[in-house]
Amino acid sequence: MTDSGLVFGPVPSRRLGQSLGINNIPAKVCTYACVYCQVGRTRRMPLAREAFFDPEALAAEAAARVDAARRAGERIDALTLVADGEPTLDRNLGRLVDALRGLAIPVAVISNASLIGLPDVREELARSDWVSLKVDAVDEAAWRRVNRPHPRLALAAIQDGIRAFARDYRGTLVTETLLVAGVNDGEEHLARVAAFLAEVAPATAYLAVPVRPPTERGVRAPSAAAVNRAYQALADRLPAVELLTGYEGNAFAASGDLRADLLGICAVHPMREDAVAELMARDGAGPADLRALVDSGELAEVTHEGRRFYLRRPPRGT
Repeated sequence: MTDSGLVFGPVPSRRLGQSLGINNIPAKVCTYACVYCQVGRTRRMPLAREAFFDPEALAAEAAARVDAARRAGERIDALTLVADGEPTLDRNLGRLVDALRGLAIPVAVISNASLIGLPDVREELARSDWVSLKVDAVDEAAWRRVNRPHPRLALAAIQDGIRAFARDYRGTLVTETLLVAGVNDGEEHLARVAAFLAEVAPATAYLAVPVRPPTERGVRAPSAAAVNRAYQALADRLPAVELLTGYEGNAFAASGDLRADLLGICAVHPMREDAVAELMARDGAGPADLRALVDSGELAEVTHEGRRFYLRRPPRGT
């Protein structure tokens, strides 16, 4: 089977353990252009759902990766739809989830929730075992400033869709709120976020900060004191709040093919220099192999808060 590069890992996840990633959206097709996005600027912003990749082929590739991981003694805790864009834009999402469920590993979807006002999106998401929905802001000004949504999206419809999904979903629902200093970390704003999340009642409400290079310059994580205030605001209203402010570790699986491993992972998950060095060692590769990927333009080196990261550049012409 040809390796498409759309299935990668397993990689360490702060929420899901060891996760096999499945990227069902081309670079970088999304309904949002978040200022903090770790995989670069949105290149195309549709609202209509489209067919992108063959869902059965993606599931077959995931099955092959699961078999290889098991032979290598590697654990896989979840099959995660974590896309280079918004996964619910894929009109074959339901077919893909159904095919993945045949592997008898929990299926997770990480969504920005922008299309959850659509009944078909809610129905297809509900087939998965675990769903994360983004709730960075609950007022119009902050939402447009931090998430920079498609102009025809309506925040009220998204919030109604989240409420409807939470009411009917039988799997594990979590939310994620990413804080940007000076944008959505104020006390009054966080009180409103907490009130909305109390209506949704997620199993866990995650609070995150930018830990990898953001799309826009000037995007900063809030101070430790501001993060603590945010945690307290949510914890006062919700039974389970967790911080996603630490590093997830370097336990990235190696296939023996450094190029395939790096391009697959870095498309949705920029890697720190130390993680790349460990992956190179496990792949039996060296600095010259990494340099060749950078020199060819397939990988980019960027520095963020004093650390070097590697991320995949979108193919030319896309």
